[in-house]
Amino acid sequence: MSGISLLQARIAMLAMALVGFSVTALSADNPPARPVKTAPGGLSAAQIADRNMAARGGLQAWRALQTQSIAGHMDAGTGNSYAESLRVARGTTGAAARKERAAANSKTGAEQVQLPFRLELKQPNKSHLEIDFAGKVALQVYDGKNGWKVRPFLNRNEVEPFTEDEAKAQSTVEDMRGTLVDYAAKGTTLVLEGTEAVEGHNAYKLKLTMKNGDVKHVWIDAQSFLDVKVDGIPRMFDGHVRNVWIYQRDFHNVKGLMMPFVYETALEGVPRTHKMTLESVTVNQPIDDSRFAKPQPSAQPTPAAAPRPASPPQAAAPAVR
Repeated sequence: MSGISLLQARIAMLAMALVGFSVTALSADNPPARPVKTAPGGLSAAQIADRNMAARGGLQAWRALQTQSIAGHMDAGTGNSYAESLRVARGTTGAAARKERAAANSKTGAEQVQLPFRLELKQPNKSHLEIDFAGKVALQVYDGKNGWKVRPFLNRNEVEPFTEDEAKAQSTVEDMRGTLVDYAAKGTTLVLEGTEAVEGHNAYKLKLTMKNGDVKHVWIDAQSFLDVKVDGIPRMFDGHVRNVWIYQRDFHNVKGLMMPFVYETALEGVPRTHKMTLESVTVNQPIDDSRFAKPQPSAQPTPAAAPRPASPPQAAAPAVR
């Protein structure tokens, strides 16, 4: 399981909380999962996990991973949904707000607008996330024990500590290496539940039961043995807790590690998804611990670029699927 797959869900939720837009509709369909079938004989859950680790670059390579620096873009919506978030961020009111809404409504069906983000990760469980929107930068920092956020889009420029729920959620995020790295040593047990079609390809469905009793699923492609779908963090929608799945595509070789450059998050029963596209990933470059310390109130980062229409990831390494 990719180490940043759960952070994809976290980035999407952070964007909704800090920026104010919701998960957005894509042109791609979100078909229901097909029934699980009995897995073909010959491979156990442990053997499938071993082949997944080999396909991703090997156990030793993933054990050696200490830092990641990631840059990319995430969906921000089209038409009125994006304009309404922009109006809130800019504080537009009155006639100007009505004009912006009218202009946005006339552009329904336009290309997805995407927001730039930058994410830095460091063992053990340290993170620094920035999202650009309306000329401002949302910030979330976690030092492994404590977390802080800055939400300028909501006119909250002060540094705020994580809420109790945010701190709890962050503390349970898997490390960047992924759940299947040294899973037995972590006390995780695997069960092969069968096979299931994932985007037209057969995939093994593995059930992972963590040491604390939490249960997750990961779908391993039956040909490439890459993890093409994983459980996300369930979330409340329309008064119900709904399952979340993350589809992982466009794998690239980054210093010997196979990593997906496209993540698409789907919410159970909702025909809308949220896509995140990576443009660059660097690994094992030094990152000073000061990047994960409590931010200074006046230290507002500079946006990297303006929002733009969606575009394919730029990467030189050959891609898989």
